[in-house]
Amino acid sequence: MMKLNLDYTVYKGHPSGRIVKSTGRRDVLASDEVLLKITHAGLCGTDEHYKSADMVLGHEGVGIVEKVGAEVNTFKVGDRAGWGYLHNCCMHCDQCLSGNEILCPQRAMYGEADLDQGAFASHAVWKADFLFHIPESIPSAAAAPLMCAGSTVFNPLHTYVRSADRVGVVGVGGLGHLAIQFASKMGCEVVVFSGSEGKKEEAMKLGATEFYATRGASKLHIGRHVNHLLITTSSLPDWNLLLPVLEPGGVIYPITVSEKDLDFPAMPILGGSLRIQGNLPCSRGLHVKMLRFAALHGIQPVIEEFPMSVEGIEEALARLEQGKIRYRAVMVT
Repeated sequence: MMKLNLDYTVYKGHPSGRIVKSTGRRDVLASDEVLLKITHAGLCGTDEHYKSADMVLGHEGVGIVEKVGAEVNTFKVGDRAGWGYLHNCCMHCDQCLSGNEILCPQRAMYGEADLDQGAFASHAVWKADFLFHIPESIPSAAAAPLMCAGSTVFNPLHTYVRSADRVGVVGVGGLGHLAIQFASKMGCEVVVFSGSEGKKEEAMKLGATEFYATRGASKLHIGRHVNHLLITTSSLPDWNLLLPVLEPGGVIYPITVSEKDLDFPAMPILGGSLRIQGNLPCSRGLHVKMLRFAALHGIQPVIEEFPMSVEGIEEALARLEQGKIRYRAVMVT
């Protein structure tokens, strides 16, 4: 153990929904831990779900290494590092041994563990094994949203999609605009569905090959159907409108975090032999590949920056709730 005697600033949720500035305390640094001075933190829709909880918010963190534990040899002082949703796992169950730590029955994740720490803070202490080096070509502000949003859309694309597949992306927002970029650079045809024509030009620049406005439509005529359909909107879509665009055997990925039940019409699922595939952010090995892929292909989120303060976080949350962020908010210390 290394003595720290560190007081640090944190920004927490509150039952009132307001953001509270508070102080955290760490007295020691374990041998396998790293102390980070946080420089940037992305705002995710999940943070909105937890803003009424008594916990430090934020899980898309990027910072500079200030101290390393005695056994840490993967990071040194001055390195840039980031972290996402997963903080720890057991390392020995079947899921962990097969590289699926995100599915570990004893996983420690944002909102469930380490509630005294988060990305909305001046400092954080994490296990070195759950930190990621940031490629030189990715600025820290751009790296922050990749820690969760990028990881979340990359996981199904890398795991289930093949080059030349037709990939449907529903929504051009915080998740969708990254999904378009990743799928395009993977060699896929990217078919985008959005409420109106307002984001068509930007979607095409990001890599979409086709764009369809859905508001008011009773049927979508898209020509060849899609093999995969990623749902990235903040609310669940009209399944009766979208299921007919899927090829038989197609897969639906409801990436949207919603407290509502997934309520599908039965016959299109049965008759088309469609599959509904759950999804979480990447496990560690795939997270590293995501960052390398983003660096290689110049994939970066479109961001708006806000100060790391009570006022800055509350403004960003308000704009997120109003659907006005294009497309990810990043807190800057």
